[in-house]
Amino acid sequence: MNVEELRELCISKKGVTEEFPFDESTLVFKVMGKMFALVALERLPLQCNLKCDPERAVELREQYDGVIIPGYHMSKTHWNTLFVEQLPPKLIIELIDHSYDLVVASLTKKLQQELQNLG
Repeated sequence: MNVEELRELCISKKGVTEEFPFDESTLVFKVMGKMFALVALERLPLQCNLKCDPERAVELREQYDGVIIPGYHMSKTHWNTLFVEQLPPKLIIELIDHSYDLVVASLTKKLQQELQNLG
């Protein structure tokens, strides 16, 4: 999976915006203003940070040793860094969905309702 495919996956989700809040090389995807994915555009190989359930995060790091690592510059408990090109696309899609769903679940009821009402 390349950066364009990764971007398309993220931006296609309901209520998602993309921006560069930190610098010009870190693309951040947010749902209703909350981050769920960060892509390091200038790092090779391609890397993406995704939110993850803490127990699952540890399991993934063990299963994909060196390819999924604790979140770079993020909470090591709740974020993983993925070396995208070394993982099956199906897994990346699943982990993007998981990150998005975790963030949506953490939104206030009001924001969740606003998200549901989006076209």
